[in-house]
Amino acid sequence: MKPFALYCKSYSTDLRRLIRLAQSIQRYNVEQLPFYVSVPQAELALFREHLAGLDAELLADEEIIKASPRIDPIQVQSMLGSVSQQVVKSEFWRLGLSTAYLCLDSDAVLIRPFGLADFMTPDGTPYTMLDEAHDLLEDAMRHKRERVVTAFTKEADQVQQLFGRAGRRYSFGPFPLVWHRAVWESLDRLFLQPRSMNFADAIALAPIESRWYGEALLAYRAVPLLPCQALFKVYHYAWQFDHDRRAGITSQKLARFYCGAIYQSAWEREMDWPNEGGHFFSRLGRKLRRAAGRI
Repeated sequence: MKPFALYCKSYSTDLRRLIRLAQSIQRYNVEQLPFYVSVPQAELALFREHLAGLDAELLADEEIIKASPRIDPIQVQSMLGSVSQQVVKSEFWRLGLSTAYLCLDSDAVLIRPFGLADFMTPDGTPYTMLDEAHDLLEDAMRHKRERVVTAFTKEADQVQQLFGRAGRRYSFGPFPLVWHRAVWESLDRLFLQPRSMNFADAIALAPIESRWYGEALLAYRAVPLLPCQALFKVYHYAWQFDHDRRAGITSQKLARFYCGAIYQSAWEREMDWPNEGGHFFSRLGRKLRRAAGRI
């Protein structure tokens, strides 16, 4: 078992984004950390064709679910894609490929050379994203996005209450995140099994995989808690990227503090495969905004 790996769960709509991610990893992966990509079995051939020559090992999502002893594949198949992918990502550890892994999304891009020290200490302790998301919440209020604050509070309270933890509301993100198999094992053994639950049940109950991991770490301390800030610069919303772009904050400048950046697929729809997604008026609106120099 390797001490560490990079892992991304993807699917065909994100093919172009995944290629961009794989190319950036190939460019900056100075320690040759293994990179795994899982996709639905039916899409493996497509990804093999387009990832040829890139250092990525392809897996089927079904292979990961099959390694989960108490999850019925039919249960996962019946979930919405946005929910089922959380089960797949969080159960990757069961394949026994690495002790810990950086869980990436397809819309990530590496922007500088990186290595194991960016994600773990020399003794193998992972760095865990942990703060109270004040920057995001303040920015949301500034732009009159009160629903962002409401959603954060609701999600935090829901999972904290399941673990019986009172106190401050933490954010255990944003993605990408470093996850350690010992934390997932402790969640399964100490929380899920005593309640006759599997992880698909947990995600169906509260579909926020990062909170399940974070609250399990706080509850059971399977690994030491070493808090860190975001590993990647995450543009949650288009207005954030637009603001930085106008301020002249380039990827070269961001590389002083971050390994990479996240460009949300929701406002980067021209990267959809095989064609830009959304209905006609959405596509037209995006085209006009891009022509005007906006997102």
